[in-house]
Amino acid sequence: MSSHNASAPYYFVPGPSQWPVLGGTTLLLTMLGASAWVNGATWGAYMNFAGIFLTLVVLYKWFGDAIAESEGGKYNARIDTSFRWSMSWFIFSEVMFFGAFFGALFYARSITMPWLADLDHKVLWPDFAAHWGNIGPAGTVEAFKTMGPFPIPTINTALLLASGVTLTISHHALREGHRSKTAFWLFATILLGAVFMGFQAYEYMHAYSELNLKLTSGIYGSTFFMLTGFHGFHVTMGAIMLSVVLYRLMKGHFTADHHFAFEGAAWYWHFVDVVWLGLYVVVYWL
Repeated sequence: MSSHNASAPYYFVPGPSQWPVLGGTTLLLTMLGASAWVNGATWGAYMNFAGIFLTLVVLYKWFGDAIAESEGGKYNARIDTSFRWSMSWFIFSEVMFFGAFFGALFYARSITMPWLADLDHKVLWPDFAAHWGNIGPAGTVEAFKTMGPFPIPTINTALLLASGVTLTISHHALREGHRSKTAFWLFATILLGAVFMGFQAYEYMHAYSELNLKLTSGIYGSTFFMLTGFHGFHVTMGAIMLSVVLYRLMKGHFTADHHFAFEGAAWYWHFVDVVWLGLYVVVYWL
């Protein structure tokens, strides 16, 4: 949302829209394709990518309608409050999402692993060692090396922390009415996010080719790739959100007082930064 209109309705209610049902359908296609793909169906990958593409098209059109409504003067302070609550609850759902994965990591590492190594289980698995990164109680997992914090994870931590600073500078510049300065620091934030993703892609290639660390490498491999992979996905989505905000900024959509689209994307980016700090400590150091 970019501006408030005193003549806007008390609370704007959009008319019937096809985007919710189309979005649900494309997401269903995406998940059906992914399920078929991991189960060996050759057509699964095509359906998965087609579903992702169609979902992006729906989101583009759906958010385009919201932007047109905002720029058309249909939103006021009450809609602004609704957007803020909606974004807050969305980020809370993301907190729960990552909380589930962190919880799975804690349970496997701090509860299950010591339990499998206690005296009662030595008869079943005499060679099992209770160290994180083990190859399982039956030794069925291929040997692999764990991922340490140096150098790429530490570099990525510095990149995300720096991106949080540049985004804050950009926000302050927008509030002060300095549009060119806002655009510069916002672009710097997006660039730092892109470099982060490049380093993470290299880290994954290093893990597969040199460490033999894969998604199938026991509980260590599954939790490592699920946590870091989903975080990388969130960084990608955050960078896309900030890119859209940058495009709208260059088109003059925001004012110093009314720019919730910028703020909402910034909230999301800072949340992603905080999650990474937890990942950096728990996954790479402990």
